[in-house]
Amino acid sequence: MEECSRLKQKTYEREREFFSPYAAFSENTKGRVREEEPCPMRTDYQRDRDRIIYSKAFRRLRNKTQVFFQPQGDHYITRLTHTLDVAQIARSIARALSLNEDLTEAIALGHDLGHTPFGHSGERILNRLNPNGFKHNVQSLRVVEVLEKRGQGLNLTYEVRDGILNHNNHTDRGIPSTLEGKCVGFADRIAYINHDIEDAVRAGILHAGDIPKDLTYILGGSSRERINTCVYSIYEYSEGKDFVAMPPEVDAALTSLRTFMFDSVYNTKQAQGEETKADKMLSELYNYFKNNEGDLPDTYKELLKTCTLDDVVSDYISSMTDNYAVYVFNSIFVPRGWTLSDEGNSWR
Repeated sequence: MEECSRLKQKTYEREREFFSPYAAFSENTKGRVREEEPCPMRTDYQRDRDRIIYSKAFRRLRNKTQVFFQPQGDHYITRLTHTLDVAQIARSIARALSLNEDLTEAIALGHDLGHTPFGHSGERILNRLNPNGFKHNVQSLRVVEVLEKRGQGLNLTYEVRDGILNHNNHTDRGIPSTLEGKCVGFADRIAYINHDIEDAVRAGILHAGDIPKDLTYILGGSSRERINTCVYSIYEYSEGKDFVAMPPEVDAALTSLRTFMFDSVYNTKQAQGEETKADKMLSELYNYFKNNEGDLPDTYKELLKTCTLDDVVSDYISSMTDNYAVYVFNSIFVPRGWTLSDEGNSWR
């Protein structure tokens, strides 16, 4: 035990020696909501990363849509592979800027735990159905604070929870309190735009040559080139500074590329047609459980003691994978086959 404690102290010493003065040092964490016996070997941020990896919500990400609903192919991006991409890119940025990679990775691995089935379509649908609203970053925080471990939550550190809630820092949804959280926000944006392009090309919706030439001139003509351009530009612009930011020219080009994806992929008739199907399915499920709360799983019925029915129904539906949402829908609304038993006097 003493040897393990010395190991953690060595980690603290390495952080003090090598980290930027603007990094989030593990020994200075604001801590957890509930006091715990500290791990003698791992820092609090390392412990948070491990808790997220072993959570049920993290495992479900492998069967949740990133862009294309239940794509027929082995190489399309899922919510899990997107999360791993974000973690890798975010750690690259943090490493280049001498920030805390463990904190960065923990935030990245947890940032999409609250995502719905059927990607952002599911998020928009639940946001419309729930009078209290629904945002995936807020739900991700709810997952780690409330829903995991049968209502106990994961009891993560303040810095990880703050980064999860505010990872959309390129929008008006909040700004992380740590530079590590800002690394994740940029990594999320870089990852989803570039890998959505790969999936769209794979699906035949886009051709690589469709991307405007003025954007490829700045960012590069392939995902590898664009990711390298973005990461290196953040390093050059932010190294030694008390902020993490992207140069205006690169930031504007990435924003334009995102707009191009909305026009060419996300808002196409094909994508909208699939969203209509998802809307009908999730709306039926939402209304069913609103009117039949007794059919909710016991874990969610327990939440009704402290939470509104709308929020609990949203909790349950948002936790579903794409396949499980289809299964539950079929179980409730699609008639099952039946035959006479051998005796002819009962049904089965």
